[in-house]
Parts: sequence; structure tokens; C-alpha cells
Amino acid sequence: MRQNQNRTGNAPPADADRPPLLPLPSGCVVGAFVQRRNRFSVEIRTAQGPLWIHSNNSGSMLGLTRPGAPVLASPAANPARKLKYTQEGVWLARTACPPPPDLPPGAEDGFWVGVNTSVPNKMLEAAFKAGRLPFAIGYTQLTREARRGQSRLDGLFSGPGLPPLWVECKNVTLVEDDAACFPDAASERGRKHLRELMDIVAHGQRAAMFYLVQRPDGRCFAPADCIDPEYAALYAAARRSGVEIYPFRALVGQNGVDLGEALPLA
Repeated sequence: MRQNQNRTGNAPPADADRPPLLPLPSGCVVGAFVQRRNRFSVEIRTAQGPLWIHSNNSGSMLGLTRPGAPVLASPAANPARKLKYTQEGVWLARTACPPPPDLPPGAEDGFWVGVNTSVPNKMLEAAFKAGRLPFAIGYTQLTREARRGQSRLDGLFSGPGLPPLWVECKNVTLVEDDAACFPDAASERGRKHLRELMDIVAHGQRAAMFYLVQRPDGRCFAPADCIDPEYAALYAAARRSGVEIYPFRALVGQNGVDLGEALPLA
């Protein structure tokens, strides 16, 4: 069985003077959370009035939909889109660090939690191009949205003399008892991906999960067995079968998202 710890290591530390791997565009807004109408639309209150924004996060966002919580949104690239902004982050209040500028009145100290589920896929590519993925050393090409039979996985790495490396990406926003946990809602799609990765390993190729933890307070990573026990059982089976598990912290700010250190497995 391929051992996960042989390939993890840490990504090179982020340089404070270097822009993040995934910078946010200009024109972002911060508003106060009002309501989540459905999985794809969120209402915030800005200085200019109410604003409906798009959310691509189909999870529960457990603990992150608090009335009045600051929400960070970026302008849509397509000016013709109905909802002109996309939700990027939620400010989670605490007392350990200073707040960012331009927060709504009354916001307490805390940190940004990245909720845009397209970020992990983009980070996989950006970090690979920057040479910051230890588990992909030696690989020379990344194919996004790679097909395997009737399935599609987020990434396929290839390189001379190396086995294909299939990767599925997940966004992590939940922390319980100091552990970053996935999923935050029961996920049949997530279970399907684990089964697919186990089948890849059974056919002699590499397969990995890339969990991007978009908040700073989780000290390790674990499956959310209290939310989706079937996913947790499949996760454990996948590890035993040789599927590689790579949780990385993301450094989330109002200027964008960078790749932080690898997290240990619980």
C-alpha cells in the first residue's frame, strides 16, 4: 500500500510580499449577511442597500450563516449575469486577531472563511504551476475535469515515467474540536468520488483527495462522521486501499487566497 506520509511535506511558506496564488479582482464588496434564500443565492446588506449575490456552495455552511456576519463578495466576470456578485467568504467572529478594514459596524475580531467551492480546483492548478504541490513533484502536465469512463475527476497529473495521478478536490469550511472536517452535509457525490478513487488505485494508478481548508483554526483533518457516517467509513476504506489524502490550509484574505501548510490527518 502506498504510504501517504511519504509524499505530503509542506508547501513552501507563503511570502507576505508576494500576491496570493488566487487574487481576488478589484471591486469586491463587504456586506452583512441577511438570509440564504436557497443553495445559490444569499442576501447581504451593504452601505448602498440590500444586495442579492450568487453562492456556488451547495453544502450547509454550518455555523457560517449568522445574521449580521460580514460577507465578502467579488464582482462577476460576466456583466450580463443576473446576480452581479459571487460570495467568496464569511467573517467568523472571535477575539484572537484584528478585523480586516471596511467591516460593517459591530463586527468583532475573527477571520475569513472561504466558501467559494471553485477555489480548490483553481488552487490545485495554480499551486502546481507554482511548484507548491509536494505530492505532484515530477509531473509535468495537469488536465482539469479529466474523464474516466462515465466519471469526471477534478484533475489528472501526468509525467514521463510516472503513473497517472487522479485528484478530486473538496472545499472545507467546518471545524469541530480543532479538526477541519468534511463534509458539512451528507454528500452522495462525495461518496461516489471516494469509490472512484479506490477503483483507480485497484487498477494500479495513483489517486488522491485534495482538501482545501479555507479557515485558519483547524489543527488537523478528519471526516465528519457525525454528519455523514457513510462518507467517513468510505474515507477510512479509501485510506486503507492506498488513496492518498492531502489536506492543505488556505490563507484567505480580502486580497485573495494563498496556499498554506499541509495539515496532519487525525
